[in-house]
Amino acid sequence: MMDSLIREFPGQLREAIKIAEAAKIKKHKKDIHHVLVCGLGGSGIGGTFVKELIEKESNIPVLVNKGYNLPGYVGENTLAIFSSYSGNTEETLIAFEKALTTKAKIVCISSGGKLVEIAKERGLDYIQLPSGKPSPRACMGYSIVQQLYILNKLNIISDDLINTIPTAADLLADEQGDIMVQALEMANHLNGKIPIIYTTEGMEAPAVRLRQQINENSKMLCWHHVIPEMNHNELVGWCEKNEQLVILYLRNKSDLERNQIRIGINQDIIKKYAAVHEVFSKGNSKFEQMMYHVHFGDWLSWYLSELREGVDAVEIEVINYLKGELAKH
Repeated sequence: MMDSLIREFPGQLREAIKIAEAAKIKKHKKDIHHVLVCGLGGSGIGGTFVKELIEKESNIPVLVNKGYNLPGYVGENTLAIFSSYSGNTEETLIAFEKALTTKAKIVCISSGGKLVEIAKERGLDYIQLPSGKPSPRACMGYSIVQQLYILNKLNIISDDLINTIPTAADLLADEQGDIMVQALEMANHLNGKIPIIYTTEGMEAPAVRLRQQINENSKMLCWHHVIPEMNHNELVGWCEKNEQLVILYLRNKSDLERNQIRIGINQDIIKKYAAVHEVFSKGNSKFEQMMYHVHFGDWLSWYLSELREGVDAVEIEVINYLKGELAKH
């Protein structure tokens, strides 16, 4: 099941473009001074990508909110995007209800549920995604593309980034076989270990995504950190050999030269204590490179689930238990 969803990711990006192009987004009456994306888990990770994708182009900040509360600055100059695949995510709905008391420009992204129901009642802009998908984390392409198009339609970003979406879909379709081979090889290195993912500034979103996919699909603990910040704290923690740990660097040829030098020095230090591996993205744009790492990481997490006996990549019983217990209160 999960492998079929991963295999369809290039097609999902293409379908998401059609949905986004057809969406009607009304202009806001006030100037937009900041963007807030609200969402959690597989529905919220899109905002993490969008924040990093547009940070050099946009002259206004994009912030990501992954909880119940709204920042105090949310008001008439805010674009607030609420992303929940089911439309019923508790934290997102509570933050959404708080936003309704402000004069923010609100846009909802969902397959249905209460989020779409309230958006229709209030006359708010919403984009409805295809329903019936078993895992919100397998629908990330839909949410990223919708968010980018919303920003484009409200003149916050140009067409340049939008134009890299179809080329990314083509890249992944062309490279999928090779990506699967790399991912299986890496899964064999990581199986039975605790993976640590390192990446560079501006490319943290793929590392977050991979960590979450290993958590959910592979049912494994994992952590990540970002260079250069990691060099000012975590690097000092590498002072004894630990065969349970294995390092994976997500790398890009476009990474800042100083950070690439840092990675080389980091690897020389860490190799004394744990196994070190790396994977380079392909693609000419940041979006293509990010999506390459996403597709590699999704396959990696699935292969890890296959290597671990009795693991179902789709199953999330512990999250369902948590929701059930919360419903009692």
